[in-house]
Amino acid sequence: MWDFSLGKAFGLMLRTLPFIGFRLAIYFGITLAYLIATSGGAGIGYMIGSILRDAESDPSGSVAFWGGLIGFGIVSGVLYFAREYLLYIVKAGHIAVLVRLIDDQPIPEGTGQIGYATQIVKSRFAEASVLFGIDQIIKSILRTFNATVLTISSFLPIPGLTNVMEFVTAVINFSLTYVDEAILAYMIRTNPENAWAGARDGVIFYAQNYRMMLKNAVFLTILAWIVSFVIFLVVIAPVAALVSMMPGLGGFWTLIIAIIAAYALKAALIDPFAMVCIVQVYFKAIEGQTPSPEWVDRLNSVAAPFRELSAKAAAFVPGPGGASVSVTRVR
Repeated sequence: MWDFSLGKAFGLMLRTLPFIGFRLAIYFGITLAYLIATSGGAGIGYMIGSILRDAESDPSGSVAFWGGLIGFGIVSGVLYFAREYLLYIVKAGHIAVLVRLIDDQPIPEGTGQIGYATQIVKSRFAEASVLFGIDQIIKSILRTFNATVLTISSFLPIPGLTNVMEFVTAVINFSLTYVDEAILAYMIRTNPENAWAGARDGVIFYAQNYRMMLKNAVFLTILAWIVSFVIFLVVIAPVAALVSMMPGLGGFWTLIIAIIAAYALKAALIDPFAMVCIVQVYFKAIEGQTPSPEWVDRLNSVAAPFRELSAKAAAFVPGPGGASVSVTRVR
């Protein structure tokens, strides 16, 4: 049914507990920021509404809602601009630690996991913006490739199931976050001098093994969202109790804060587990392979972002030399 070891995945999660704790702290902080900003905005709105109250109307509730919405929007805006940092430090850092442990290489003595991860990511990608740019192109290629190559007959060879296929496509698109993490793991493992060429090779390896990769990625995505829904059901009661103590909040905001809390736990606990599993699958699938010229031609023909990635790889200048494009045989 799947091509990864659950036992190994759990073992790797336990061995990266410091990073799991770091992720929990980051996403708990994000949830707390949403709660404080939303409740603060709603509280200010509630007070303003109380001042504006007259005998004919009571605008406190509506003003409190808009105040909460403004607070929610401010935090969302800050997180939008911090997304490069979260990718650089949280996701890529955890991948760096996991890759070393997957290859049975211990973390160097005297170096904590987070410190080691920071060193590795900085050595592979000098700036967060470089990694973010590579990651965005990879995601764009994967979406384009899947939309072009996959047809209803690939998964459901039954006519007239358009709505079902649309759902399958949506699940596949959700699963791409795990696939792009596997490609980042490949880049960190092989450490190419030309990061754009490394990303290019990683995408080619995915294309060569896309059926195996997608089968596992879709399974993990569905599993992750089922567990996330269970977490949502568990946290909604304590969130409702907490929100009820804050003026102007309740109802709609109870649901939103509960969703954020459940998503934060998913990002801190479930996503790294799925990431470990899909990296196992990817490394297993590409072992001994080299990038296939046939798949290079196919990707060039169907995915404009892949042509862009290839152009960036070809234009790379390693110091005083010329451009280089890596073709790496996977161990």
